[in-house]
Amino acid sequence: MRLLPKLASWATAAVIALAGAAQAEWKPDGPLTLQIGFGAGGSTDTIGRIVAKVMKEQTGWNVIAENKPGGGGVAMFTGIANRPADGSVVGLGVNMPLLVNLVNRPDQMQFDLDSFEYLGTAARAQLALIARSDAPFDDVAGLVEYARENNAPLAFDAKPQELAMRKVAEQAGVEFQFLSTKGGAENAKLILGGQAIAGFEAGEHLERLAAGDIKMIASMNDTRHNYAPDTPTLPEQGYDIYVDPVFFFATTAGTPADARAALTEAIAEALASEEVATVVMNSLKSPIVNLGPEGTREMMMNGLANVANLFGQ
Repeated sequence: MRLLPKLASWATAAVIALAGAAQAEWKPDGPLTLQIGFGAGGSTDTIGRIVAKVMKEQTGWNVIAENKPGGGGVAMFTGIANRPADGSVVGLGVNMPLLVNLVNRPDQMQFDLDSFEYLGTAARAQLALIARSDAPFDDVAGLVEYARENNAPLAFDAKPQELAMRKVAEQAGVEFQFLSTKGGAENAKLILGGQAIAGFEAGEHLERLAAGDIKMIASMNDTRHNYAPDTPTLPEQGYDIYVDPVFFFATTAGTPADARAALTEAIAEALASEEVATVVMNSLKSPIVNLGPEGTREMMMNGLANVANLFGQ
């Protein structure tokens, strides 16, 4: 697990090398629009705009960042799936909202995972299960045993977090109480105040972790976190589920191979820049992780199966 950041860097270098001279052979016939599946001001918007800026500087293309909010990226990817496959529009979104919708209402969706050509990933939001530093447990097994004898309220701010811990409770034969909140700041407040025994954070907790106010019980992703390589994932602790929000790039299925190669290379080179890496780290508290086209497709396919498992399907 300690090798993951280095492996991600090697993967990015391989993507750039394999693309070869494709960027020189293909360029957009007009502006290249990088659509962002969320509104202005959030993490996805921040990442999308810095990638568009650096791509424009590195390639000389006219790259335009454009917000397309709606349904956590569903509206944007619906448009991309049903537009001409000419490589002129790339979408940046987060996998979880799409996967949840594809599992829960596939007949109402105007796309599936085969509607896209996947170009790479920017990063994953590293989701941690945390507790106060003086909590009488240090891992999920200890949390489960605590819940057998005590009330165990958990603070969460997204449905997949709740579903994952309901799966833990079901498998372990215990009960948790669930406190729905509006975000990580409220989760931390409840945990530090003693109203919740544990809860979820995606980077907001790092200062408190360094200060010793809290401890990390598990990585909820399917990989360990770069800042906590000794803390096992939930699957490593015996529960074959995870919550892994990944920021990914995709364009329309059927886009010609030379356009895909050039777009893949341009995105990979932008992600490899220090400027983009700094913005991503500041925004997500996470390093760049570019899985490349095949790795991104595999992540989406595995993620769909995992979300179906979360929802009991």
